[in-house]
Parts: sequence; C-alpha cells; structure tokens
Amino acid sequence: MAKQDALFKYTLRLGDNALILSQRLSEWCSYAPLIEEDLALTNLSLDMIGRAQALLKYAGEIEGMGKTEDTLAFRRSERQYYNNLLVEQPNGDFAFTMARQLFISAFELYFYSEMEHSKDKTFAAIAAKTLKEVKYHLEHAKDWVIRMGDGTGESHYRIQHAVNELWMYTGELFEMDDVDKDLIEQGIATDLDAIRPLWNKYIGDVLETAALIVPENGYMQTGSRKGIHTEHLGHLLCEMQYLQRAYPDAKW
Repeated sequence: MAKQDALFKYTLRLGDNALILSQRLSEWCSYAPLIEEDLALTNLSLDMIGRAQALLKYAGEIEGMGKTEDTLAFRRSERQYYNNLLVEQPNGDFAFTMARQLFISAFELYFYSEMEHSKDKTFAAIAAKTLKEVKYHLEHAKDWVIRMGDGTGESHYRIQHAVNELWMYTGELFEMDDVDKDLIEQGIATDLDAIRPLWNKYIGDVLETAALIVPENGYMQTGSRKGIHTEHLGHLLCEMQYLQRAYPDAKW
C-alpha cells in the first residue's frame, strides 16, 4: 500500500474516533445529572472536537484533493467512516457514558503516549496536546466508575451492567490491518499489540478497586476498519450532518 494512502486512512480513522465521540458527549449538554457534569462533559466534547478538527484537516492535506476538515466531517456517508464501534454507542445512562469513557480514555492514554514519539511530526504534535486532555478525561471517568461501583446497590448494578454491555466493543480497539503494519514499520503508527497489556492491567485495576467484575473475553464486535458499523452511527450522522446537508456551502 502506498504511504500516502495508508497515512490518509490512518489519520481519518483517528479523526473519526474523536469526531463521533465528541458528538455523543455533546448530547449530554443540559441533560447531565449534575450541573458540574453538564460542564465537564461539554468540555470533554470540545476537547474531542478540537482533536477531530486537527486530524481531519491533516487527512485532507494528505489526500491532496482539496477537502477541508468540514468536508470530511459532514459530507461522507456512513460506510465512509472508520471510527471504532465503541465510540458510536448511545450514551445510555450516566454509568454507560462513564464506562465507555473509561475504556476509551485508558486506550488513548497509552496510544498517544506512543504516538508522541512518531516520526510524523504532525502526529507527534497532536499527540502531545492530546495527552494533556486525555489524562483529565481518564481521571474523571475513573473516579466516577469507582464511585458508582463502590456506592449504592443501584449504582453498582448500573455500572456493572454498563461494563458488561460495552465489553464486546473493546477488542476492536486493538485490531490492526495492513495500514497499521505499514506505518508501524515506518515508525509512524502505534503498535497496538504493545499497549494492549497495559490497557488490560489498568482497566483490571480500576474495576477491582470499584468492586466490579471484569467480563470474560468472549465474542467481540468488529467491522469499523471496513466501514461497517452498528445501526447507531447512521442515526448519529443524520443529526450531526443535517444543517450542512440542508444548506451546503452556507456561509455564516
């Protein structure tokens, strides 16, 4: 695979993860259980939007077809998105959102720690900025997971249920294809096999502290590398892309 094609697909994948999760988190605005969480989740969303903008802008530059970050965000169909299935899952209740964030932020901590040393200077710069945000995202999610797991019977049930339901999407975080392998050989991409044990240990320690049970590794959902998604992404894109589709090229 040509380096340009591999780099474009890889960058698009990372940008899509940030973009779709930012949309999910923004859905909590004015609906969070506490006003502090309303602000916190909105800020997490803004962090993700900023990262998505940087990555999708870079993807457009790599492709060299004149596409901007807005073009890539709002003018692609469902099968042209390559985000992990985990980030497109509905928010559910607050426990669901915190469990999802814990899984993703723990992954991103180790992922971008490695990416900071990428031979691609743009990736390295984005990673350095992202790490500052991810550390906060992870601490926030971890604190809530532990608080709910070690809280009331109701909170314990809800967070354990969320962990159980979302676990089937975590395996896909560590899948690699030819794109990953080509860029790893060039010192650009992160080797997911290397960070998987770190993620497993971190998540295991957090769940143990929260008095929660780590689910067994059974069947894992997959498909995003080929643009195959759950039904939820299509509904999310309908809402996210509506204005751009209704008024293309509108200027404000």
